[in-house]
Amino acid sequence: MALNWAMLNPDQSLVPLPHEQIITAIESGAELILNIPDAPPSSSSASAGGSGGNKKMKEKGRIWLTDQRLVFAMPPGVQTQSLQSLSIPLLSILSASYEQPMFGANYISFEIKPSPDGGLTKGTKAEIRLSDRGILQFWEVLQKPRERAIYERRSMALEEEEGLPLYTSPVATGSSTPMAWWAPSENPPGYEA
Repeated sequence: MALNWAMLNPDQSLVPLPHEQIITAIESGAELILNIPDAPPSSSSASAGGSGGNKKMKEKGRIWLTDQRLVFAMPPGVQTQSLQSLSIPLLSILSASYEQPMFGANYISFEIKPSPDGGLTKGTKAEIRLSDRGILQFWEVLQKPRERAIYERRSMALEEEEGLPLYTSPVATGSSTPMAWWAPSENPPGYEA
């Protein structure tokens, strides 16, 4: 959801948010490919008058999955200019899928709902691959907290709806009588009970 917004310790380990629990961590061998459509121009191309266009980033690093978000960060000692970390709230992971290509390693693919001023644009897609283990187990672990976050969000929305005032039909005024429910006394032609 946001580039370079994850808080990291000096040793590049994750600083958890308040009440956040780390579910699993992959300390090495995680590859992130990030495709950002209509990316804003970088500072060097902006000064040269260039436009943004599509931007593709590919980095190897570490991943943490918590009960609130998915975080990718570069390993200690590695510095890049464009991508140091990526923090994605679980509710901002859209249309996630487990991909099994004919040739090549399996990977997870998903679209990201960007936050304002987070460095991403609408339609941003990400892929995660693991070089030293299978990704199916990580996919299964990712699904559980994501489904729980979606369930909790829907439950909160229903609770908010239940707090709305009840609407009643207007009271009949004057000499008009309310309509009574009318049902035919006979079955229609050709209808057999």
